[in-house]
Amino acid sequence: MKGFALVIASIALTVVCWGVYGPLLHSGTAKMEMSRLRPFFCVGIAYFVIAVVVPMVILSTRGETGAWRTGGVVWSSLAGAAGAIGALGIVLAFKYGGTPVYVMPMVFGFAPVVNALFTFATKGFNRDEQLTLGIHLAGLILIGIGAFLVLSTANKLTPHGPAHAPPSTAAPSSAAKSAATHDA
Repeated sequence: MKGFALVIASIALTVVCWGVYGPLLHSGTAKMEMSRLRPFFCVGIAYFVIAVVVPMVILSTRGETGAWRTGGVVWSSLAGAAGAIGALGIVLAFKYGGTPVYVMPMVFGFAPVVNALFTFATKGFNRDEQLTLGIHLAGLILIGIGAFLVLSTANKLTPHGPAHAPPSTAAPSSAAKSAATHDA
């Protein structure tokens, strides 16, 4: 039971951290006068400290079972590259007008789909897993519906309208002037 609670706590930690990743990165971009690569550089520094320095300290002080193996280094490095490229994809989505309110749900909605397809393609599945595959396919359909709902309502949730729309500088129409005069 203790192991299960630690698994749930670890998942919750990841959900919270990845859930705030997009909004924090977007805020960092705004504070750096809309620079895209400077905040991404800061993400890299944080990754280095948390993913390189901390494990080096723990391995040198406490040790751990296991050993360095070429295959493990290659696959783990590919995982790191995939994570960094994914983070760059989020930065680019923001650069081209995306906002956290719809970029992050799209990323985290479709990432499990890719995860499932990649896992089935590389590991395969047996007959006992066919029901699970059916549930996965139903989940893919629900994710597609969710993605449509997120995208179709994203501009209504963004306080300043669409992220790519410039502020209106046009003079108010005669109908707007008439309405303003009538309300006064």
